Amino acid sequence: MKKNHHYTNAMAVLFVILLLFSSCTAPKSRIQGSDKWEKDIVDFEKLDQTEKYADNSILFVGSSSIRLWSTLKDELSPYPVIQRGFGGSKSPDVARYIKRIVYPHQFSAVVIFIANDISGSPKDLTPKESAYNFREIVKSIRAKYQKQPVFIVEITPSQSRWKQWPQIQVTNSKLKALCKKEKNLYFIETARSFLNDQSEPRKELFRDDYLHLNREGYKIWGNLIKREIDKRLKAKG
Repeated sequence: MKKNHHYTNAMAVLFVILLLFSSCTAPKSRIQGSDKWEKDIVDFEKLDQTEKYADNSILFVGSSSIRLWSTLKDELSPYPVIQRGFGGSKSPDVARYIKRIVYPHQFSAVVIFIANDISGSPKDLTPKESAYNFREIVKSIRAKYQKQPVFIVEITPSQSRWKQWPQIQVTNSKLKALCKKEKNLYFIETARSFLNDQSEPRKELFRDDYLHLNREGYKIWGNLIKREIDKRLKAKG
């Protein structure tokens, strides 16, 4: 009887330890990065072999808002840029491919914008899951590049995802908190510039889908992003 009693106590202690360990473990995404972006990544790798990029370029990584930014070179001038946005990618997709996107390059800074984790889909990530993925992306970058500034751009409020805006705001707050904790990691606030006096999205800054920025929207976005890059790179000397 004593042996059984000791065994029961030992199992109870083990259960408590496992419970504590699981509660301290970082949250993981409910979805894994998709391999449907493989062609896009291979196309990037082909560009890496044929194009020459300046070592002081600003590397832009993320989803379709980065891919569709046709005036990026003009708006970030005189900084040279490397543009690596793909489709409707989510943070797990960028995390999956980040080394293949980033590691071939030398650059003075990285700018990350990913806005599809919360879109009203049943497969949406939670803000905690999204922040976890961003942290993993930054960790992968830091494995090779310790000194270059990394910027995370605030997710933009848009009419097409206005119902999701409260959850997106939570995600933004977690990303901002992450940037405060990590050295040389900066959060670029942009949302206020895309809201009107009624605190609703400024429709005139978006394309017909009310999700992606139009030319005027990109001008505002570019100015905000460039201002923060100027501030940090000039401070570095």
